[in-house]
Amino acid sequence: MLERKYYPINEHSARIAHEMMSFRDYTENEKTEEYKAEVDSTYELAEKVAERRPSELDRIQWLADSYSKKMADYYNREISIGMMCPSVMISGASNFPVRKKERQIAAWESNRESYNQIQKIKDKLESIGNGSATIFSNDEKAIEKLEDKLNSLQALQEKMKEANKAIRLKDTEEGNDRLREMGYSEEAIQELRAPDFCGRVGYPAYLLSNNNQEIHRIKGRLEELKRLKEKETTEKEYEGFKAVENTEIMRYQIVFDDIPAPEVRSLLKENGFKWAPSQGAWQRQITGNGKWAYNRVVEELQKICG
Repeated sequence: MLERKYYPINEHSARIAHEMMSFRDYTENEKTEEYKAEVDSTYELAEKVAERRPSELDRIQWLADSYSKKMADYYNREISIGMMCPSVMISGASNFPVRKKERQIAAWESNRESYNQIQKIKDKLESIGNGSATIFSNDEKAIEKLEDKLNSLQALQEKMKEANKAIRLKDTEEGNDRLREMGYSEEAIQELRAPDFCGRVGYPAYLLSNNNQEIHRIKGRLEELKRLKEKETTEKEYEGFKAVENTEIMRYQIVFDDIPAPEVRSLLKENGFKWAPSQGAWQRQITGNGKWAYNRVVEELQKICG
């Protein structure tokens, strides 16, 4: 069984949003239960995939957890958008804010597209179950995780910029409407508008600067990993062992003809190599430090085995 993670849904706001749209009484924890039903369905799929592909368990868990977090974000945005404007049936037609309703509908459509993107995680789980998933570098999913992180950081950067623009509008209510369109709850809007210890409102410049630096760092790391990934796996035979640069799983590997002697095992451990039964090899990740250790071990092994 996979560990199931759930994230909070703003039930207080959900009730308000519901009452702005419907005469029906709101059922206690209605949105939370709706959210959990979708998440449970994905965890059930993930568990079936894990039974077929136990070697991919870590990646399956990560994908299912990612789905749960993103769906919580989706539901909370949907609730916040629902609070932007009441239904004409609730408020009445007199002086109905048509433009606000149009912006609400546009925000709903945008959030629905986010929902469609989140559902693609299920496709990734299916692809693992069918044996068609790509194996990524380092922890075998690092490139995908870095790409997801980069996308999240870039989205956050744009969100912070747009939020600051909304807060700086002279028309406070229009600014708040823009923030609601972006998915901010009433509590979050109040927090953004509350001055900090330096009197700043919104997102301070240092947060945007730090986030931008992290974006550049992740981009550089991605480029390096992809460059390494493009290299072909190479191996070289020596007396008593084989040295392999395995770019498929991003590992330096030492494969012995026989069980290595205690002093050889000590040498390997001292240089960060670990025994991997599934590979039949001693290995460590392909990194700058890993390359130095790999070359050192190969050099020492030639002296010992030669």
